[in-house]
Amino acid sequence: MKTDDFDYNLPEELIAQHPTEKRDYSRLMVVDRKTGKREDKHFYDIIDYLNEGDLLVMNDTRVIPARLFGHRPYKEEKIEVFLLENIKDDFWEVLVRPGKKMQIGTECIFSDKLRLKVIDIKEDGNRIVEFYYCGIFREILDGLGNMPLPPYIKEKLKDKERYQTVYSKIPGSVAAPTAGLHFTKDLLEKIKNKGVNIAFITLNVGLGTFRPVKVDDVKNHKMHSEHYSISKETACLINKTKKNNKRIISTGTTTTRTLESVYKKNNCIKEDSDFTDIFIYPGFDFKVIDCQITNFHLPKSTLIMLVSAFASRDIILDAYNDAVAKKYRFFSFGDAMFLK
Repeated sequence: MKTDDFDYNLPEELIAQHPTEKRDYSRLMVVDRKTGKREDKHFYDIIDYLNEGDLLVMNDTRVIPARLFGHRPYKEEKIEVFLLENIKDDFWEVLVRPGKKMQIGTECIFSDKLRLKVIDIKEDGNRIVEFYYCGIFREILDGLGNMPLPPYIKEKLKDKERYQTVYSKIPGSVAAPTAGLHFTKDLLEKIKNKGVNIAFITLNVGLGTFRPVKVDDVKNHKMHSEHYSISKETACLINKTKKNNKRIISTGTTTTRTLESVYKKNNCIKEDSDFTDIFIYPGFDFKVIDCQITNFHLPKSTLIMLVSAFASRDIILDAYNDAVAKKYRFFSFGDAMFLK
């Protein structure tokens, strides 16, 4: 299976540079994953495709302002630091630019309240650093950090909360679980009133999910690991829903990867907390989810491979080409797809 098999032509002007004025007014392409039949709707119509007793599972992670700008002591050139993962306590794995300026032992100053020192350099060039600060780290980060928008978004985000889901709760991600950006509190309340249950998992989204696949053969790609957790309450709801022959509806690829990782590890759904580097591509045997809400993903990405595994490559690429023809908006701030 070749990476090029998941390519498609996308005009640059269809890459969404900002969110829709109202979250649930984005467009929604409904796709039957078995027949390929499609419908063009708006996201607020999603409620029509959810049934009483179904379980909607969502990732409640919250994006941290992970991009910092500082300088070395007594130097003026700008150093960019991008937080990737909190290893433990005040130790983080980060990206730095320019890397050659930040060797082991080098310090970077962001303000009179925050600085770091490089402790180690990994094989891939990422740095392990220790932060030193006065006050509460998360509060300092909120004040100094910048929202880590994907590089294909060139416009400045006016409202930081538009890159957070309305149900975000647990800080730790460096990218948003974008399928959830379309939900409003009002829409979620209507969904509950219809008798649809809602449950949450947490997966801290890392850059590895979005890194391009650089190998020719899909099977040779290595995913970076991300931390997830699923509560006893959510696990019980999933198992109860399955027992009642109702559907598990996954909101986004991060939720899908979490649920399928838990099942793969335990051969069942149970309370769990661990790291996953699961890579889902065509041929994968899904054990948990029945439907999936997702966005339109980058060509040749692991995300388009995942949705192609859930439907089929031909059905997904046909749908994507149709979306291009109908001028749907793509990627993080773009429109949505419901695979039923």
